[in-house]
Amino acid sequence: MMQYVLLAWILGMTGMGKVWSLTTVTCAMFVIFWMMIQILVVKCPNFKPQFFRFCSIIFLCLFSFNLAYLYADAALTQRMDLRESTTKQAEVIVHVKSMNQIQSNRIKQPVTLLNYRKQPVKWLAYLQPSSDQVLELGKYYRLRGQILPAHSYAIAGAFDQEKWFLQQNIMAAFQVQAVEELTEQALYAAGQMPYVRQQQGLIAKTLLAIEQQRLSLRITFQQQSLHNAGLLLALLTGDQSLLSPDIEDLFKRMGLSHLLAISGPHVLIFAALLCWSLHRLIIRFTPTWYLRYPKPYLLVFPFCMGVLLYSAFVGFEIPALRTLFTSLIIAVLILCKFKLQPVQVLLFSAAILLFIDPFSILSAAFWLSYGACLVLLRIYQTVQQQPIQIADTRVGQLRLYVALLFESQWKIFIALLPLILIFFQQVVWIAPFSNLVALPWLSILVVPLSIIATLSLWIFQPLGVLLFQLNDLCVSWLLSILNGADQMLASTVQNVALSWGMLGGLIIGLCILFLPRGVVPKSWAMVCMLPIFIVDESKQPFELHILDVGQGQAIFLQKQDQQMMIDMGGHYDEQKFSVGKQLIRPFLNSKGISNLDQLILTHLDQDHSGSYFSLRSTLPVKNIYSNEIVEVMPNSQFHYCYAGQVWQLEGVKIQVLSPRQEQLAAVANHQNELSCVLYVQVEHAQPYANFLLMGDAGWETEYQILKAYPDLKVDVLVLGHHGSKHSSAYDFLQRLKPKIAIASAGFNNRYGHPSILTQQRLQALGIPLYTTIDKGSIQFIQNEQQIEMRFYRDQQRWLNR
Repeated sequence: MMQYVLLAWILGMTGMGKVWSLTTVTCAMFVIFWMMIQILVVKCPNFKPQFFRFCSIIFLCLFSFNLAYLYADAALTQRMDLRESTTKQAEVIVHVKSMNQIQSNRIKQPVTLLNYRKQPVKWLAYLQPSSDQVLELGKYYRLRGQILPAHSYAIAGAFDQEKWFLQQNIMAAFQVQAVEELTEQALYAAGQMPYVRQQQGLIAKTLLAIEQQRLSLRITFQQQSLHNAGLLLALLTGDQSLLSPDIEDLFKRMGLSHLLAISGPHVLIFAALLCWSLHRLIIRFTPTWYLRYPKPYLLVFPFCMGVLLYSAFVGFEIPALRTLFTSLIIAVLILCKFKLQPVQVLLFSAAILLFIDPFSILSAAFWLSYGACLVLLRIYQTVQQQPIQIADTRVGQLRLYVALLFESQWKIFIALLPLILIFFQQVVWIAPFSNLVALPWLSILVVPLSIIATLSLWIFQPLGVLLFQLNDLCVSWLLSILNGADQMLASTVQNVALSWGMLGGLIIGLCILFLPRGVVPKSWAMVCMLPIFIVDESKQPFELHILDVGQGQAIFLQKQDQQMMIDMGGHYDEQKFSVGKQLIRPFLNSKGISNLDQLILTHLDQDHSGSYFSLRSTLPVKNIYSNEIVEVMPNSQFHYCYAGQVWQLEGVKIQVLSPRQEQLAAVANHQNELSCVLYVQVEHAQPYANFLLMGDAGWETEYQILKAYPDLKVDVLVLGHHGSKHSSAYDFLQRLKPKIAIASAGFNNRYGHPSILTQQRLQALGIPLYTTIDKGSIQFIQNEQQIEMRFYRDQQRWLNR
């Protein structure tokens, strides 16, 4: 019963941020129903105990599920109340008690704000690497600068910055412009002495000392002539500040990125080394201790202490916390002589972690970490059920270990495949083989040697430096092997597009495969996975998505088996931040789309077309249209876009209204004004059947459209030029009188889009305005003859504005 209740608690936590109709009333109802069953058992002696047990499990699971949801929802509400929502100048007093993260263009420094809220809150300060603005650990400062609220691109599949800030307990970012160190007298004058005294406690001083040691280790690595200092530091502490982008990309291509973050084995290696050293000392000097205390009882405390110390040293990352809680639970079971199944221990660990930090449920590290542990436990159970294989020689034992390592790698890869697709929408097929080489090398040689070298640095620095240089050579050998494999295999990263239905079938099929034999026929797994191979895309309903791509425009349209895009957005520097790779590709993958039938670039401004050029080598497109010639891939066909062109899908008509064919010669000098303007009509649909997509066209084009198409009916108007004051003229809006207007624009954009003048025109005419700034991606989805409008930011509480 216990494991079902714990599992229900974990699943209830997954509802964080979702608007479910669960309240404390339903929680009370579960308690009442359970008490009624107990009364029924007392009053009816013939009541079957098995039925009572079944009902008790159901009600306890429902109660646990609901209670977990309410707990997570309350934690989210409390944290959201502390967020900043507007960009403005501010002067704040901060305390620095966490080390910074160095990036190529800025330094990210977590700080604790003391004077901005009723309680201390955590912000992320941005500093320029080239400036003399340095924030030292343990000191207090007055900072002047600009508050930068977290703002995500609210588009399916993309990285959610607002969720990440909440998960990290960061309430805002802060662009630092001036720094002033504060003395104790200044803090006293500011009324901050109670907080200062609190930081003088033992726990606070210990955590600060650990952070200082981490920073000291980074400085030592910077001062030494190590070729792979960044990689060694990342493997040892999880600090990626010195990591080379080339090595980071190599590890991504080889499916080894998880090794750059601290994992459970790192923590266990340190604790095992500590216990082994203590064990050797006991045998050498006081062996009689083992006569009074059994070995497990004697070593359990130093083992847990080692896990705790290393977890603190790496900043209490989720995999480290998982190992810490699991170790503590096992220690209690050993000391109290209790027995629990390994799966129950793991569920206990996850439940405790989520009780302490419910926001862990939002992290991919939580799911991948515990998922990998469950697979390893299943492999261990399988090995136990098989006949014992006795190896008489060391060679035979080595073969068994290698066989077990190979089996564990491919099973973990397959079992975690759905989670990888959900979180990252891509697969590295070589990952099991690269892990087979890198994992033993790092776990058996590099990480233990790094730990020993770090301890040596504190005792006798020259010895520690020598060991790190030796370890640097070991890492270089591994990198040469990985680079050779990477060159031979070229690109091993593949974007995978699976719809939620396909993913559901894959998850159920894999669960059946990993269940013990005899529970469910294994052949059922193939039946569950059939949607991946036979899914019918020919009956997809009409969908039109105005995607949130910041200051730009990208529109996705789908009907039956036809998928097309009208513009693809683009960052002004796609090398710095690629809208195509970070937003458009994940969105298409989330829809189960790996290629496009048609792409219409209304014009070639970077904010409308930049993503295409970053994706064209990996995203097949059959036909590409634009008002200017575009260099396309060999498998694509280019066509000019001009008035009179019509594409007829089943029940959907797409028509080009502008520019006229004779105007194409003047496009180079009038790119915005001669944007391709599209008119989309959906037959027999209400209330949104007619869509007018204006690109960046302005008043001149609007006048020509009114003159050429006097009877044009528009329900949804996507405003020209992101709602600029030079588009959407009053007469144009008055003649069309759309039901709603939409502006695709970026948060806090420097152009002020949508313009105040445009908003005033719409307000005067009573036309509602929706923007991707406030609503995120705006979706129009057909359900029979009704087309519903949905906002992506309504799907999660932290996104809702």
